Amino acid sequence: MKLLLLEDDAVLSDILLDFLREFYEVDYAFDAYEATALLEEHQYDLLIFDINVPGKSGLKLLQELRDFHTTTPAIIITAYHDVAYLKEAFATGAHDLIKKPFELEELHSRIENSRRLFHIAPTTLLRIGEHITYDTHQALLQNGTDTYTLTAKEAEILHYFLAHACRTISNEELIRNLWNYDEMPSDATIRSHIRSLRDILGKELITTVRGVGYRFERAPQ
Repeated sequence: MKLLLLEDDAVLSDILLDFLREFYEVDYAFDAYEATALLEEHQYDLLIFDINVPGKSGLKLLQELRDFHTTTPAIIITAYHDVAYLKEAFATGAHDLIKKPFELEELHSRIENSRRLFHIAPTTLLRIGEHITYDTHQALLQNGTDTYTLTAKEAEILHYFLAHACRTISNEELIRNLWNYDEMPSDATIRSHIRSLRDILGKELITTVRGVGYRFERAPQ
């Protein structure tokens, strides 16, 4: 699921991007002109527009998109609590509105509700490094121009690291969550899987915490 976020608040946009990129592919625009340029180059499943951005407002941009028969679902973000803005947002073609301040999980729930309402397929392609993407459906990793197919166990380990990024994970935790009791692996087996992932991803993404375990360092998006 690919999103376009239009938000001029630098602090809020950083928080939103860090959170949303855990679940979705997200492009970011500071103002409506940057958003327009991105819309000319890419297709999006969902638009998330703040109303009050520099130059052209988020509502004005959405109205222009609707005038050109763009039907991409849109969630409007606003600091205004006047019901007039709610009415204008819906009249313009938004299907949902969220008022600041809001909890990140509330936004996530609204996005997931939009996905269900409009039958948007869930994301299978994750960006996990500057030049690295991962197709979770096919267990395909692409690093630059090179493509690799992970083994079933390598895919399980990578999924676990992605779900617990920036946290140190011990061998015992990996064994407890990824192996059956009757197929307990040796430490050497785990090291072999980690080495294979590092050969593809690069050593900087999976670091060793000596005497404790491993840590997946999510690269900047």
